[in-house]
Amino acid sequence: MPAEPWLTHLVNPQGLRAVYGAAPPPLTAVRLHRLDLRDEGPALTFHLDLPYPAEPPRKWAAQGFDTVQIELSFTGLSALTLHGFGTEITADVTLTAVGGGVAVHVTAPEITLEAVARTVYLAALRAYAQE
Repeated sequence: MPAEPWLTHLVNPQGLRAVYGAAPPPLTAVRLHRLDLRDEGPALTFHLDLPYPAEPPRKWAAQGFDTVQIELSFTGLSALTLHGFGTEITADVTLTAVGGGVAVHVTAPEITLEAVARTVYLAALRAYAQE
């Protein structure tokens, strides 16, 4: 059975669907810029780079952007484990349904993260030009 597209686990996938259409990029070999943990929720937020869409919004194309960055927020955390860390992390991220919530797994040579949250939502969607 093929895995569900990761967007199906977001409560608000509309912005990503508007940018990528019916074919969002997989969360494999994505650049992990930042992890934020907050006691409000409690919540975990990832800042990830995604591949640039084949047909970007005109505003992004006009500004010469070449990378999409998203923030995924996981709220109502009930479990979290983190092993290792580093800089310039390229990771594989998977989202799966689990017991009325969402499990997230992040794997890279430098880091392993597993968490379970009640909900996951798109907190930010932007583009930029890499230097």
